[in-house]
Amino acid sequence: MPATHHSSPPPTAHGTAPPRGAAPSPSGGSPAVGRIPVLDVRPLVQQGRRPAKAVTGETFRVSATVFREGHDAVAANVVLRDPEGRPGPWTPMRELAPGTDRWGADVTAGEPGRWTYAVEAWSDPVTTWRHHARVKIPAGLDTALVLAEGARLYERAAAQVPEDAGRHSVLAAAEALRDETRPAASRLAAALTPEVDVVLARYPLRELVTSCEPLPLLVERERALYGSWYEFFPRSEGTPERPHGTFRTAARRLPAIAAMGFDVVYLPPIHPIGTTHRKGPNNTLSAGPDDPGVPWAIGSHEGGHDAVHPDLGTIDDFDAFVRRAGDLGLEVALDFALQCSPDHPWVDKHPEWFHHRIDGSIAYAENPPKKYQDIYPIAFDADMDGLVTETVRVLRHWMDHGVRIFRVDNPHTKPVVFWERVIGEINGADPDVIFLAEAFTRPAMMHTLAQIGFQQSYTYFTWRTTKEELTEYLTELSGEAASYMRPNLFPSTPDILHAYLQHGGRPAFEARAVLAATLSPAWGIYSGYELCENTPLREGSEEYLDSEKYQLKPRDWETAAREGRTIAPLLTRLNTIRRAHPALRQLRDLHFHSTDKDAVIAYSKRKGPNTVLVVVNLDPHHTQEATVSLDMPQLGLDWHESVPVRDELTGETYHWGRANYVRLEPGRRPAHVFAVLRPSTPQIGGSPTP
Repeated sequence: MPATHHSSPPPTAHGTAPPRGAAPSPSGGSPAVGRIPVLDVRPLVQQGRRPAKAVTGETFRVSATVFREGHDAVAANVVLRDPEGRPGPWTPMRELAPGTDRWGADVTAGEPGRWTYAVEAWSDPVTTWRHHARVKIPAGLDTALVLAEGARLYERAAAQVPEDAGRHSVLAAAEALRDETRPAASRLAAALTPEVDVVLARYPLRELVTSCEPLPLLVERERALYGSWYEFFPRSEGTPERPHGTFRTAARRLPAIAAMGFDVVYLPPIHPIGTTHRKGPNNTLSAGPDDPGVPWAIGSHEGGHDAVHPDLGTIDDFDAFVRRAGDLGLEVALDFALQCSPDHPWVDKHPEWFHHRIDGSIAYAENPPKKYQDIYPIAFDADMDGLVTETVRVLRHWMDHGVRIFRVDNPHTKPVVFWERVIGEINGADPDVIFLAEAFTRPAMMHTLAQIGFQQSYTYFTWRTTKEELTEYLTELSGEAASYMRPNLFPSTPDILHAYLQHGGRPAFEARAVLAATLSPAWGIYSGYELCENTPLREGSEEYLDSEKYQLKPRDWETAAREGRTIAPLLTRLNTIRRAHPALRQLRDLHFHSTDKDAVIAYSKRKGPNTVLVVVNLDPHHTQEATVSLDMPQLGLDWHESVPVRDELTGETYHWGRANYVRLEPGRRPAHVFAVLRPSTPQIGGSPTP
């Protein structure tokens, strides 16, 4: 990438020199490699065309390959610039492994906005001199010359150190180097004191400074990365007198959702539902007069994407629901499904927005062997501009009613450029709005949707159930992909009931909840998960029997709680733990540890002094005993250390070292969620066993 180079001017108040334009090459263009090569800077999203992502307070690593000719020392640093172009304190980089020329530094994002980051590399004459002096002076080689050269370097270095930042200590070292009344070893020792080291580390003498081109960094609000989601259908929260729920009756469920520690309540489409080809229970083609239809078959004579279903209430009722959620600390996420029932107003008003078959009919949606006769997909290429305008209008309509999060249904069936334009227009004016991509599709599409703007993504987690699968997939998600793709882990959805849950019963639901809540900073459940609903439509199917997509599904929450038929206490505990431990509110620092049983998985997450270690029994049918072998440095510990660890699920404390025995019993102790205890480890209150 093009680079700039210049000599070392005085640093700014923050300790870094302002960047300058690229020096021209002999041919008049920018050099491909600067005076000090700065190559392969990461994170890098679409060769720098799209920004890397972070949220406020999130720490991430910037790395680059840095080297120079010969044996002189080089150094490097990272410069973050805020949306106004102002540089922050530069962060020194270190060589990640000796001899690799790969340098890195962990930096922390500031307030939301469009930032930049750049790597500066430079020749480090003081470090070069120190190396030579330590070799030559004890050997009596060129002693006077070496000391004189060092004195001159220290005087140059002192000139750029502020008076109140230790300049006097550097000048004193220069004077000592020139003091011929002292032995050479003493003069050298005076230049290598810890006090001088601290000052020169903050204000180094930099020569041949070379900067890579600034790369874009999009900093967003924390909810773009972290949050616990709860999905439910308001229409199922009715009363005995009126089975079809409304926004008013559904609001009664909100305190229980908030009490479980969820941050986001997500509603499937709330719009009028078409009657043409309406589906009946279990996806039958013959709906009765009282069958409510599929919420994703959007639109009727009562309105389209900007209307509410009259059986749910009015727009004022929706506003009251949003206000009540806000009072309880919940954000409302709304499903945005860009498709229509045959009765949607768009069908008559904008026929060019649909696929017309040779017989003149409009093609309904299909994903063979599945057929969706009640839904028309959108055709984008006849009037892309019109569809972008209308989509933005609809989204802003709901934003005006308090919605700042949208779960987008099947975005992978629409052009990527369409979403790039829509999200760019929305976030350009309202950067706090969050879009979650419900894209269970090929990796290239999922990654690209994240790169072009979606703040969060569904993932393959639902189908990753073995230790090998989970380790491989979460290592991928928490690696370089974390610079643009933020996973939201749902163990199940209204469409997906995995065989693991079907056959594993309550222990399977408990294990998957622990995994989802601790592997990713964003996770969620679909209503009924806490009741361990796991009956499939038929053996081998991932569809629920009596799916809530096609019918009302009232649930007796109070009786389930009274009879102990709910894992809500575990979900509450998990969300409490997540809030108490910063390590669980970030994605990038995830490390897996060795176990001697395939049915037992162990991993840790760290943020600053906070470390959480999780061990889960993946076998919902059998007790598993295993030895967990910890990579102690990944926990911030020495190999020989033994430290207390507190199980945040039970309150029990153990002492763990490099090798540790565990016994995990389904239904009684599905997992350990350990806080590695240090003086600053938070206390999170009571510790009921789930």
